[in-house]
Amino acid sequence: MQSLPGESAVELGVDQDLSRHHVAVLTVAAMVLNVAFGPVFGLVAIVLIALAVLLVRRSLVDAATFGVLAASGWVASEFFKLLVRRDRPNPGMLFDPLAPETGSDSLPSGHVSFAITLAFALYSLARGTRWARTVAALGVALALVVAWSRVYIGVHYPSDVAASFLAAGAVLMLLTGLWNRFAGRMFQLLRINTATPQQLS
Repeated sequence: MQSLPGESAVELGVDQDLSRHHVAVLTVAAMVLNVAFGPVFGLVAIVLIALAVLLVRRSLVDAATFGVLAASGWVASEFFKLLVRRDRPNPGMLFDPLAPETGSDSLPSGHVSFAITLAFALYSLARGTRWARTVAALGVALALVVAWSRVYIGVHYPSDVAASFLAAGAVLMLLTGLWNRFAGRMFQLLRINTATPQQLS
């Protein structure tokens, strides 16, 4: 058996237990999320939503802000993966590996980080409307479901997906802080004809 640190061995047990109890409908849902929140489909989703925002609101600022916020999850996850370099769960030690992956890019999960920042970006668009609470609730639920799916599939440890909330939260705090402090001044310098930019948080 592969030698693992104590905490990883315990967490591998969680992955192994889920792997022994896969259910068809849950497996389909997890695999759909695996594709939908991957880089290719995720990028397409960001571009399409940003274009929709540009066409409907006729606001380049809103469209660009949405795109930056949504994509920031991937940037954060890649940064921390380079720092931590934690190996993924060994698919050979799982009863039913659904999407075998190897490598030292387990912590944090890019899928979960993207789900969190996408949810926040959508909420930033809905804020101030009657849909704000609904979007916020659905965003939280979505992030949790994607987090579950990554462990269910067996490509991450539970602490990997937990760390994704910290990584995504950190980059969102950084971006909102920069926006709230410098956006108004930047618009004045660029002479962008728009109202005072709305605070993100």
